[in-house]
Amino acid sequence: MDSGRVLMNLSANAPCVNRARRRGGCVSGERSSIWGSEEHGGGSDSRGFRGDSFTVSSPGYRISATGGRRRSVRAVSGILTPDISKDTLTFQSPFFDKDRANAKNVAAIILGGGAGTKLFPLTSRRAEPAVPIGGCYRLIDIPMSNCINSGINKIYVMTQFNSWSLNRHLARTYNFGNGVNFGDGFVEVLAATQTPGEAGMKWFQGTADAVRQFIWVFEDARNKNIEHVLILCGDQLYRMNYMDFVQKHIDSRADITVSSVPMASSRASDFGLMKIDKFGRVVRFSEKPKGPELEAMKVDTTIFGLPPHEAADSSYIASMGVYAFRLDILLKLLRWRYPTSNDFGSEIIPSAVNEYNVQAYMFHDYWEDIGTIRSFFDANLALAEQSARFQFYDPRTPFYTSPRYLPPTKMDKCKIVDSIVSHGCFLDHCSIQHSIVGDRSRLEYGVQLKDAIVMGADNYQTEAERAALLAEGKVPIGIGQHTRIQNCIVDKNARIGRDVVIANTAGVQEADRPSEGFYVRSGIVVLLKNSTIKDGTVI
Repeated sequence: MDSGRVLMNLSANAPCVNRARRRGGCVSGERSSIWGSEEHGGGSDSRGFRGDSFTVSSPGYRISATGGRRRSVRAVSGILTPDISKDTLTFQSPFFDKDRANAKNVAAIILGGGAGTKLFPLTSRRAEPAVPIGGCYRLIDIPMSNCINSGINKIYVMTQFNSWSLNRHLARTYNFGNGVNFGDGFVEVLAATQTPGEAGMKWFQGTADAVRQFIWVFEDARNKNIEHVLILCGDQLYRMNYMDFVQKHIDSRADITVSSVPMASSRASDFGLMKIDKFGRVVRFSEKPKGPELEAMKVDTTIFGLPPHEAADSSYIASMGVYAFRLDILLKLLRWRYPTSNDFGSEIIPSAVNEYNVQAYMFHDYWEDIGTIRSFFDANLALAEQSARFQFYDPRTPFYTSPRYLPPTKMDKCKIVDSIVSHGCFLDHCSIQHSIVGDRSRLEYGVQLKDAIVMGADNYQTEAERAALLAEGKVPIGIGQHTRIQNCIVDKNARIGRDVVIANTAGVQEADRPSEGFYVRSGIVVLLKNSTIKDGTVI
């Protein structure tokens, strides 16, 4: 293949070819000599080829689609034969200038207003997108950074429950001063509000209702150029170029595009599942199906490039909860077509597939839904593995977070294996295996961590403050001497005394002990934020 050229097989364009056959058309030359001849665009050559819905001619390098739209075309060359199913043409890339996705015409809405019940107790005092991850990040940093790296700088974040820490993080990180510079863009928080009148007295009733209540923002003058709207989740871990997603949305002329991933049978019932036709159009959508309905949603995922052994297990197509809407369609759906539907996944999308062009976008990179304590725990510890499937570090697409201006971590004779240690920590003769240690963590002499997540602290305590607390028999922030912690999440500002053992050796799966400072979820001990565990405690 020549450098800068792309092979295009006509059989790969089955939708156009089949449409031509159904309507009695075919790919043909404007004169008989075209068959078997080599075609070159340019100069005064007037030869070209014609399709059912398009015409390409070399003079002026122009392509005109049936319906009137015209697009410019670069040089074309190739050999045509009457058998269009076997024809292979070589075009200089690009063959024609298609509609290119423009980030200036895209706005993003990040949904961060859920109650976060599945991540409780980590969400007892914070919104779900504000939950720390990876040592120094928060979940909201994932979609925010993906937007920035994709060039999308018009971002709305919807909040409702426990939003104080989330709002503070957004203000510190994504502003026009100390944080990330957005140029002519913006990051705005759309907090759930109540207004006079019966309709305005309700809080957000679901994802679609949240967007509906603030749909008027797209009538603002500064959003006059917005053509497409992304609906994003604030509780997922992945790296994605949203403009590739939008380009697929535009190329397929979709009203709605749903980003999707192959999903294993063991987890399929936790997600919205899709069935699609050979052109990528969603023909059926079922939100969290069970039993026979789940079985009916199975598909052959080898068509998406999965090896047979992977496709055998990942036999479902799951929605990521990431959507691209044409703005006019979004307005129509929320205001007029489905004015009482409150949720995208369970109401809007399943209904829309019957009336609109809903397309699927297959995402083949790492993606994890942080919807439960177990998935949160596993996703964090997976970051510490030697060959981690996901890494926050990538010089081309970095992840942003609040600048804390902390000093490097100080370590004294420590053993650290397959772990992540954040900034500003003090580690003294301790052992850390397969664990995450957050900002400002303090691990005293002889501490042992294994399969643990320590979220760190919001502030330091001075040596004088710590000494005074110890003298009074109280516990300072951090983990005391000779304490052993395994299979545990330690929330921020926890005070853990000396000689404490947290290992859940009894194998308890669920327990609520808020008065004692902890819960157990899926066998994982979760110490509450600001909790105190006294010396010698065994959990």
